[in-house]
Amino acid sequence: MGLQYWNGDTGLDSVFSAIQKTGHLQSSWQGCLHPSCLLPQVQAACPKLESQASGLPEYIKIVEVGPRDGLQNEKVIVPTDIKIELINRLSKTGLPAIEVTSFVSSKWVPQMADHKEVMRGIERHPGVQYPVLTPNLQGFHSAIAAGATEVSVFGAASESFSKMNINCSIEESIEKFEEIAKSARNMDIPVRGYVSCALGCPYEGNIIPAKVAEVSKRLYSMGCYEISLGDTIGVGTPGSMKRMLEAVMKEIPLSALAVHCHDTYGQALANILTAIQMGVAVVDSSVAGLGGCPYAKGATGNVATEDVIYMLNGLGINTGVDLYTVMETGNFICTALNKKTNSKVAQASFNTGTIH
Repeated sequence: MGLQYWNGDTGLDSVFSAIQKTGHLQSSWQGCLHPSCLLPQVQAACPKLESQASGLPEYIKIVEVGPRDGLQNEKVIVPTDIKIELINRLSKTGLPAIEVTSFVSSKWVPQMADHKEVMRGIERHPGVQYPVLTPNLQGFHSAIAAGATEVSVFGAASESFSKMNINCSIEESIEKFEEIAKSARNMDIPVRGYVSCALGCPYEGNIIPAKVAEVSKRLYSMGCYEISLGDTIGVGTPGSMKRMLEAVMKEIPLSALAVHCHDTYGQALANILTAIQMGVAVVDSSVAGLGGCPYAKGATGNVATEDVIYMLNGLGINTGVDLYTVMETGNFICTALNKKTNSKVAQASFNTGTIH
């Protein structure tokens, strides 16, 4: 069924007048407004905080990981043209960085087997970064040959997770990454580093902050310009996020840090807010919250880009990203995957939880 909404200004005025007076929308009106009308009006009714006065960053860089981290666990292979269209749509939202694909063996990650075709098929927009994941030197050279101009390496703070995920110890992974970093440096290719299991591991449980700091320092020392600290299974809380960041910030500059939060336990936005209150100005997210975690039953995967943007808009923090265009893109990929969005903002803005 299509979405129904008011067409007359009088109806809209009365609705939003009620919102401003009462602070909520009458139940009989909920789910009846198109987001192109709803979002600007609701946001206008919500007072924004002054970022400078509150001590928050004035600008947050959003790194969109949906095309890679979001799609890699999909059981049904997503057609290459759908992946390319997703990235092309994301490129028009104002996002400054979009992680495109992963140059890994198709044996381990079948969903990413078309990495060369995807990389060569996307439309590149000025000012947008298009990093790709490269687990080893072979993957790095394949990525460069396909046109990659930035790469990422994926480490871990957990020995068990490292062995299960990339089939080597932390020390062995660092050696591989150093080879990539050296080659990248010679070719003037930026390298981004990931540290997974920064707030917990599915095999080892709690991870001490010192271990996260140690791996982060080694990645930064080899030349990674940015270190993304990942709550891979979404078990972190604002308290554990704060303790982990305090440890890492003793070893590498705050300006080189990013956070990558999963919403398994509903803590992602709270954890992100904690991080930006501590000065972190780069946040990873995934359109429509794509990317379920295979290690925890009922996991809801990556934090949704829509939800992060909505929160940051409310804080008066600039991202340069158009929320409604991201929501439209989320609708596109969810329709293609035949699944509902995991974004709470999108669910609240459309009458059935999925954009029609």
